[in-house]
Amino acid sequence: MNVNDRPMPVRNYNGTSQSPMAGPQQQAPPEPQRNSGTPASTKAAQPPVTNEELEHLRMVIKNDPNDQESALRLAKRLIEAADVLVAKIADQRGRGRARERYLMDASKILKKLSNAQNLDAMFLYADSLGRGLFSAEPENKEAFTLYQSAAKLGHAAAAYRTAVCCEIGNEDGGGTRRDPLKAIQWYKRAATLGDTPAMYKVGMILLKGLLGQQKNPREAVGWLKRAAERADPENPHALHELGLLYESAGPNDAIVKDETYALQLFQQAAELGYKFSQFRLGCVYEYGLMGCPVDPRQSIMWYSKAATQEEHQAELALSGWYLTGSEGVLQQSDTEAYLWARKAAIAGLAKAEYAMGYFTEVGIGAPANLEDAKRWYWRAAAQDFPKARERLEDLKRVGNGKAGPRQRERVSRSKMGNQQEGEFSAWT
Repeated sequence: MNVNDRPMPVRNYNGTSQSPMAGPQQQAPPEPQRNSGTPASTKAAQPPVTNEELEHLRMVIKNDPNDQESALRLAKRLIEAADVLVAKIADQRGRGRARERYLMDASKILKKLSNAQNLDAMFLYADSLGRGLFSAEPENKEAFTLYQSAAKLGHAAAAYRTAVCCEIGNEDGGGTRRDPLKAIQWYKRAATLGDTPAMYKVGMILLKGLLGQQKNPREAVGWLKRAAERADPENPHALHELGLLYESAGPNDAIVKDETYALQLFQQAAELGYKFSQFRLGCVYEYGLMGCPVDPRQSIMWYSKAATQEEHQAELALSGWYLTGSEGVLQQSDTEAYLWARKAAIAGLAKAEYAMGYFTEVGIGAPANLEDAKRWYWRAAAQDFPKARERLEDLKRVGNGKAGPRQRERVSRSKMGNQQEGEFSAWT
């Protein structure tokens, strides 16, 4: 397997999820992931590979066999060609032969460069082996050996991958035995070499006391700040975590509470496209938090940005906005309220499952159907959502003639004004 295809489990060692905001039913942000050894800040969009480019690179290398830079570029483009150019071949058998040829040529180049200790080539070769590009199955052991060799020679991204391999072990495709101590050593080595995801990872390990480490909030904040200084669209995580810390810091914490600074951090991460920070800003402007006024337009905008990235709490929050509407900003729509809640519920968000139970019971956005409502309530109750269990008990009493059927509540934003953040009267 490719160790970069799975989120590295920084937050779930103790069986709990650390949420992007305080409160139940929150999702844990994913780990930073790297798709290549090239920093995001130096990446430039490249046109698709062409046969002409491949032939040009082959001629360059033929004229100068020691041109490692061109050789590495050729290997990368051959790997790309195995998808892009092969897809243009009409004959299925021809596609298979062409793909095999492109990958075999790439493998030979990467192996030669790796033997010459070209660090970027070693990293790419290891990544390709771990993804099973050159064989029927992922070659995890060989990938780990290459990662570690490149890491020992000072390749920051390879040091990060080496740490991941030691953390997840053979059981999850690491290619080596699980060793938390070696993992933290390699994470720190990668961070010291300037790897941004490693800086974030070390910060979270020390903040939460993971991988057998003692909690060290002061050092953790230092690493998170270093990662935040290097934030980009692939690495916004530290900005968000620092925002959470500065928003909620207590008297005995390593930092002083500063909501203004926290808001700036959330804003910066949100503008980089980080959906959890976008959701947080939606909450800020919905409820008037962190010194900000209530601003429906801003709230809906940030929720919408997060929801388009499948941030499920934002989907449910948009459902709430559609349920009430906002004069001059958003037209009320039962249908949209239903559809956004359903999207979040299908993803397994317990509060959204409860909301779907309510919508289906009273007929919001769809015909009322008590049996369907019960199924939604059962799904939420199975996740220990208290209101769902209470409603199922109420429905038992309705069946026994001891209580009346539920009626739709008239919900307005003014009615919601005294509610706590994250609550919504119809489903809390």
